[in-house]
Amino acid sequence: MSRLQQTEGLTEVQQEILSTVRDFVDKEILPVAGGLEHRDEYPTRIVEGLKELGVFGLMIPEEYGGLGESLLTYALCVEEIARGWMSVSGIINTHFIVAYMLKQHGTDEQKAYFLPKMATGDIRGAFSMSEPGLGSDVSAIRTKGVRDGDGYLLNGQKMWLTNGGSANLVAVLCRTDEGHPEGTAPHKSMTTFLIEKEPGFGPNPKVPGLTVPGKIDKMGYKGVDTTELVLEDVRVPADRVLGGATGRGFYQMMDGVEVGRVNVAARGCGVARRAFELGIAYAQQRHTFGKAIAGHQAIQFKLAEMATKVEAAHQMMINAARKKDSGQRNDLEAGMAKYLAAEFCKEVVEDSFRIHGGYGFSKEYEIERLYREAPMLLIGEGTAEIQKMIIGRRLLEEYRIQG
Repeated sequence: MSRLQQTEGLTEVQQEILSTVRDFVDKEILPVAGGLEHRDEYPTRIVEGLKELGVFGLMIPEEYGGLGESLLTYALCVEEIARGWMSVSGIINTHFIVAYMLKQHGTDEQKAYFLPKMATGDIRGAFSMSEPGLGSDVSAIRTKGVRDGDGYLLNGQKMWLTNGGSANLVAVLCRTDEGHPEGTAPHKSMTTFLIEKEPGFGPNPKVPGLTVPGKIDKMGYKGVDTTELVLEDVRVPADRVLGGATGRGFYQMMDGVEVGRVNVAARGCGVARRAFELGIAYAQQRHTFGKAIAGHQAIQFKLAEMATKVEAAHQMMINAARKKDSGQRNDLEAGMAKYLAAEFCKEVVEDSFRIHGGYGFSKEYEIERLYREAPMLLIGEGTAEIQKMIIGRRLLEEYRIQG
């Protein structure tokens, strides 16, 4: 058990869940992550193991077959999984966001149909907001859903879908002008559609007009598939509008992203802890000038700074999770946690890389993989700049001068 990243006040059930996940990471993920990552191979056996553990249903209510756990429990599990291999936590995160959106905003029929299968991992989710050239400017999306008889026709192109190929349920944000007069604010004319598809790439055999072109080749964050999504007259029945009514999609997606940012913060915490573990171990094994480099003050300073950042990010992450669990608005805390954890993760990984010296540049050493993975956290679920905008606006709301 690590001295760092301890969480006070956990129940026996939470501690047992975390212990089980930690043991799984040590035995089933860490030994194989490097080989899978270098081959860019989907971790099928790991995913099957996580399904057996019930991780895909962690936050799904018990009435739908899930474990009914809190966001805090989920985030702590993600922290442990990311310590093993960040890509695995990405496979879970998009699924979790879609399940959360269904739990919070779905109709009774949608919950009853999807959530039990999502709890077992038989249905695995992906969600899609971004489009080519738009990045974080969600209000500018161009993909449209137009009413057509008893359903909708969807046309457009989406980008950066984690699990886009392997998922069989995609929540897609589209512009729908139905019932919205000219001049309506863009965020009030968006709708989330639930599309069931077959896993795989190319034209989808289950959904005419839907194409997943293939995996995007990435610097890091390998193993998990990141894709585009092309929609050409894709027909979606009206009962697959999330929540049963158009115009609510922006709010639904932002609610999902809010908890997703806690997840990204947890990923940063997990990767940073692993980088620290690798750095402090190597510093005690490598000798220069007659002693282990851990005996040199310059390295001790680095280790002290790294551990402090690991601990600070963890505490901010659990604070954001607990705030959401208490029913309070947590966009400020989630933004702060995501921003700090991602930045600190990058810095801790780089310091560990420096401690490794030339060996850090070798693919034989795990830190090389972490060095390529950490940058994704700087842009995933909104860039650092977007987080700072959110934080700044919320602070001005809280501290507005009266009169």
